[in-house]
Amino acid sequence: MTTLRHGKICHVELPADDPEKAAEFYARVFDWKVRSEHGTYFFEDSTDEVSGHWVPHRESTPLGVLVYVWVDDIAAAVERVIAEGCELVQPVGGDPGELTARFRDPGGNIVGLYQEPLS
Repeated sequence: MTTLRHGKICHVELPADDPEKAAEFYARVFDWKVRSEHGTYFFEDSTDEVSGHWVPHRESTPLGVLVYVWVDDIAAAVERVIAEGCELVQPVGGDPGELTARFRDPGGNIVGLYQEPLS
């Protein structure tokens, strides 16, 4: 069941020239549930806690707000992102003390990957 609480981030709009291609990418790499209604591609993340949709004809924004996707294995996630043809813009180790990486998605957005450090 989705947690609803004042202040929760509840919806994300991701720019994409080809929303269908972007939806397929996120479904394959991160197991997001995607659906299409009236030509719009919507998603629910793998936890059913965050939803959103892809917005065509909107430019990706320069790095400002940065969204991270939680992953169980950052090395495997980086491999999957690269295998999908995405550019790795910051490899693991770019944020000292954290297990993060950043990539450019099919819509041109920079998205972060985050793995909880092992104790």
